Amino acid sequence: MSTTNSKATIAANRFGLGAKPGELELAKQNPKKWLAAQLTPVVFDQNLPSSNDVFLQLSKYQAIKRQNKKNKVSEEQDKKDNKVRQKFIQTTYRKLASDTFVQSINSDNSLAWRLLDFFSNHFSVSANGNVMTAIAATLEREAIAANLFNNFEDMLLAVSKHPAMLTYLNNERSFGPNSKLATKSKKAKKGVGLNENLAREILELHTLGVKGGYSQADVIELAKGITGWSVANSHKEDATGFIYRAWGKEPGNRVLLGKTYKQKGIKQGEAMLKGLANHPNTAKFICHKLVKHFISDNPDSQLVDILVKRWQETGGNIKEVMLALINSEQAWHVEQEKFKTPREFLQSTYRALPQNTIKFKQLFFTLNTFGQQPFQAGSPAGFSDEQQDWDGGNALMSKIDWTTLYASRIRSNAENIMNNTLALASSHNTYKAVVRAESRKQALVMLLMSPEFLRR
Repeated sequence: MSTTNSKATIAANRFGLGAKPGELELAKQNPKKWLAAQLTPVVFDQNLPSSNDVFLQLSKYQAIKRQNKKNKVSEEQDKKDNKVRQKFIQTTYRKLASDTFVQSINSDNSLAWRLLDFFSNHFSVSANGNVMTAIAATLEREAIAANLFNNFEDMLLAVSKHPAMLTYLNNERSFGPNSKLATKSKKAKKGVGLNENLAREILELHTLGVKGGYSQADVIELAKGITGWSVANSHKEDATGFIYRAWGKEPGNRVLLGKTYKQKGIKQGEAMLKGLANHPNTAKFICHKLVKHFISDNPDSQLVDILVKRWQETGGNIKEVMLALINSEQAWHVEQEKFKTPREFLQSTYRALPQNTIKFKQLFFTLNTFGQQPFQAGSPAGFSDEQQDWDGGNALMSKIDWTTLYASRIRSNAENIMNNTLALASSHNTYKAVVRAESRKQALVMLLMSPEFLRR
């Protein structure tokens, strides 16, 4: 493989989501410039439901349920209405998650979509229960994508205020022990009080990292700082989405990581989050995670330092940090050190072998079989992107079975696909194995299951 071909392949596969036909030729002209041009905002289908739309519709279903109970409708009718509600929830979840996946496959700026996947997993929410199933996928569309190339503090604030994150980590019911609600409401004294979940995950997973130097006292202080950050009850209030409930806010100054925050109301929590977003340990934690995701399970400390330096110079500007990664020679070694996750494997396969349509039911079935169904990590920590979690015997057998079935439906020439995606030299062992395969199907399977395609 020539140096030019090698850098083009790295650009398309390591930084992007895999090469589409014709992309290696474009990348060869100037791989770094080609990638830098992809740092542009991602755009979603605006015809699909927003989180506000979802809440309004769920509110309508709740109203129907209450009316059914009041009118004592038949059990059969109640089941029909519930079936309609469940269909809306599942269809919304699948359509939103599928839209992201399909657009990433068809995009000409797959680096931006990879970065969206990274931060969506960084701020992981799980589609558990009716409300979260319906709104989980709106978090990346509304809070993350809109701030993908802004300063990190903008993204952190948007995510922390989004109804999907507030609901997932129970902050919509977090109220200060000395708030107006607590001092006047009997209900508050019966268990409605401070919830530490969101504050803990902000510190541990979203900013400083588990070894970031915070204490349990800091968790409590941050939790108090964001009390009253809630979600509107659509059938009781003339609003949807995020709402600040001043009567639930814990009064007084807060001390986080040794710094005192004297702001009043919602501004206190916002100031605390901005402080965390710009903390040196946050820069180290997220830059280390970025290098780990894009380059290697064992990040080069020198490369991490380069990103941290740029982070601190630009106030955590994500676009500038990504440009620093692209322009760092340490990111361009020939060795493929990252093993593709199931999602990445499917994305790169569909990009290499384009289809007219991708049915979302089949997509979800496949991702579920591979163990990476969208928004089903089951933990705020998200899915792992380390090789050890995806290269087991059962995982590889599932890939072989799926690839064999998929290859039987495709009429593409494996040698052409290999040239379009990997640009392997004719003397390469994988190249020889593919062109000498006994059948078109076998050649495609050997290509898709080759070490060069399974890694990036």
